[in-house]
Amino acid sequence: MKKKISMFNALNYIVMSFIIFITLYPFLWLMATSLSSGAAVAAGKVAFYPKGFNTESYKLLFKQVQFWQSYQNTVFYTVFGTIISLIMTILCAYPLSKKYLSGNRLLIGFMVATMFVQGGMIPSYLVVISLGMRNSIWAILIPGAISTYNMIIMRTFFQSIPPSLEEAAMIDGLNHFGILRKIYLPLSKPIIATMTLFYAVDKWNAWFKPLLYLDKPKLFPVSLYLRNIVFGTQLALKDGQVSTGEMSNIYMTIKSTAIILVVIPILCIYPFIQRYLIKGMMLGSVKE
Repeated sequence: MKKKISMFNALNYIVMSFIIFITLYPFLWLMATSLSSGAAVAAGKVAFYPKGFNTESYKLLFKQVQFWQSYQNTVFYTVFGTIISLIMTILCAYPLSKKYLSGNRLLIGFMVATMFVQGGMIPSYLVVISLGMRNSIWAILIPGAISTYNMIIMRTFFQSIPPSLEEAAMIDGLNHFGILRKIYLPLSKPIIATMTLFYAVDKWNAWFKPLLYLDKPKLFPVSLYLRNIVFGTQLALKDGQVSTGEMSNIYMTIKSTAIILVVIPILCIYPFIQRYLIKGMMLGSVKE
């Protein structure tokens, strides 16, 4: 029996080590590529560590005033966009978690239908224009503020809270807002942390929505700014405008540098809310 357990543990370590390796390797390769010379990357010599150590791509981006402005915009969109999305998701999930709400099933069915049937890009664009939100921060913060998937998870979590707590609070004279604030929200820290991560990652990485709704560079998030740099450099190379010289070598590392700069903040935040993420997903996805 002991030999079987030892063999199982050994196999388990091997499998988990392999999974860790294939998960971390892309990040290691991106970091090594961003710090390598363009010639070494083009020759395929970069694997786990930099070849021809070079920080020109970082210097190129850090010298740009617009880069720091875009980073500031991304932080703003992420923080306030996440707060707005959380508030709207909670206010939507709480009443829908009540079976006695009139039209509960109809409202839920209507919202679930939006996950499968959407108006499309052009109608959404026309709605944003008609509301006067184009080229404003509201075009990033308001459209798509509520994720139906996240709302359903939070609703399921609310349903797992014993109704007796709500009944006792009503006897004590609390209304629904008081019940939500004093009972549901303190008990919902795991699911709120989970939703915070989901919304924050979505807001941080967003570039397509800003591409559609924003024309002013001063409003660009960092993802869109870096995308434009990479895309513009790529076009310049194809057109032969920078086929030789320093920019031609730097281009091979710009894409990796852009990805690293966008991903690192989220990677730094994730370890602090990982335990809430796992607990929130388990409690919010399965109704007891």
